Amino acid sequence: MRNFRRAYYDWFSSFYDRFVAVHSSDRRGAARAFLAEHVAVSDDSFILDICTGTGSLLSNLRESTGPRGLVAGADFSRGMLNAARAKTKMLANIVLVETDAGALPFAARSFDAVTCSHAFYELKGETQRLALLEVRRVLKPDGVFFMMEHDVPSKPALRALFYLRLLSMGAGRAISILKHEQEVLRAHFDHVEKLLTPTGHSKVWVCRRGRS
Repeated sequence: MRNFRRAYYDWFSSFYDRFVAVHSSDRRGAARAFLAEHVAVSDDSFILDICTGTGSLLSNLRESTGPRGLVAGADFSRGMLNAARAKTKMLANIVLVETDAGALPFAARSFDAVTCSHAFYELKGETQRLALLEVRRVLKPDGVFFMMEHDVPSKPALRALFYLRLLSMGAGRAISILKHEQEVLRAHFDHVEKLLTPTGHSKVWVCRRGRS
């Protein structure tokens, strides 16, 4: 099953950006810009984008951290990373890592911020819980996790496609927590806040690790 999922995302990488733009009604990337603007870090900060996909958020994050910082994009799909590499090959201070979100190859307390854009609910079953544990582990004590996700579409046809896509990838557990997102995140983070993006079709959960 794992090899099937990787093959699926390798194939999906060729039109993933167009799909997300239509689904989020955000062809100009306003939601990504909104997210990056809220990642308030210093010029020498380290930012990690898990499930980076085609790397659409990486250039925005690079602007947030400045020339002395580092932005790492992590994904388990080589096809997605190849697409991300093509987008970012002319940009300095961006690195791409092929890895599973539930087993990150980074030392504890390495990053000032971690982001995840329109990808968390596609993680299957236990990987969702492991990914949250890993995010908390790699964040610095005062670090922040920003999770941007689609809101459940209001139009019946789009809502049906939204649920169908989650189910087709074996992410049924994601559907069960959609109505309890805040409680799930509070099990791993000390402070959780919800923001709505300018498009109104996506939301950002701002999760602070705390100093424990």
